Amino acid sequence: MKNSMKRTAVAALAGVMAAGMLTGCGEQKADGTKTVATVNKTEIPLGVVSLYARIQQAQTDAMYKSFMGSGANMWDTAVEEGSEETYGQKMVSDSLNAVELMIVLKEKAADYGVEVTEEDQAKIADAAAAFVEDNGEEVMSELAATEEQVKMLLELQTYRAKIYEPIVAEGKIEVTDEEANQSAFTYVNVSTGSEELTEEDKEKKKEQAQEILDKVKEDPTADMTEIAKAVDETYTSLTGKFTVVKGEDTEDSYPEEVMEVLRTLKEGDVGQELIETEDGYYVVRLDKELDEEATEAKRELLKDSKESEYYQETCDKWLEEADVKEEAKVLKTLTVTNAHTFVMKMPEAPTEEAAEAELESAEEAEE
Repeated sequence: MKNSMKRTAVAALAGVMAAGMLTGCGEQKADGTKTVATVNKTEIPLGVVSLYARIQQAQTDAMYKSFMGSGANMWDTAVEEGSEETYGQKMVSDSLNAVELMIVLKEKAADYGVEVTEEDQAKIADAAAAFVEDNGEEVMSELAATEEQVKMLLELQTYRAKIYEPIVAEGKIEVTDEEANQSAFTYVNVSTGSEELTEEDKEKKKEQAQEILDKVKEDPTADMTEIAKAVDETYTSLTGKFTVVKGEDTEDSYPEEVMEVLRTLKEGDVGQELIETEDGYYVVRLDKELDEEATEAKRELLKDSKESEYYQETCDKWLEEADVKEEAKVLKTLTVTNAHTFVMKMPEAPTEEAAEAELESAEEAEE
């Protein structure tokens, strides 16, 4: 979240839409010039919301194609059983809320010393012009957006990107050692969860698990995978991490019986008894009471999460306090359906030289 929000949004739209299919038969064509909402006296044209929604739609479809091999095809489906709201309708309402919030963030920008500079504005204008030229009149008509509306969205996204860090800095987010400290361990899990196993099979597995434990206890520094495979070629050891001090928000990834033992061990210790769980047996060894690398990774993850949560809570409060008036009839003319899709044009990967130049430029700007 933090790294992505650091970047300005100037190039967010460049080459995003490659093509647009014609609206499905009978769909009402949106008029992008109409005001869909007013936030503290700032009017939002429908074209800006349409543009934002179509980008989200295209990005979602691109993600589904990347992982599933086909588009989302979810826009006509109800968000939950018994609901009359479809994913497409939710996309539209979420997009309007996102643009409304960006209006509020722009208004708050001066309080945080944030501005969109003349240089930013020039880049925004260039990106908007390139976007319109690349996509052509037909796609722009389908988007129900004008070049000025593209510029408006880019400017709002730029404010959103720039104001993120000043907002979270105000929150003075900290992560305590108790929250972050991670321990590392090695374990062998002999599973008995298969329904095909007979009681005799399960008893044999218990005996094998005990044999592994006995050999590990003989030499706690030995390779646990070698020991496990010597008992049965299908067995192996794995490594894991866990939060040293269990807190109210701690989510352990391993069975409670395993965690209870691990939190009693000192570095290098082996659990002296076979740990029986609902689905099998565990043999454990605590490798590091404090895994510094894992701890720093956890600290960064928690910090990002807390900052994101603080940012969202702040935004929700500001939006709730804002004077927002929405035009439901206008919003209803913007539809996201399976029959009306847009295609994401994936940007070419930058060369190594270009990536280094961009990084140097960003570092100089921060300095």
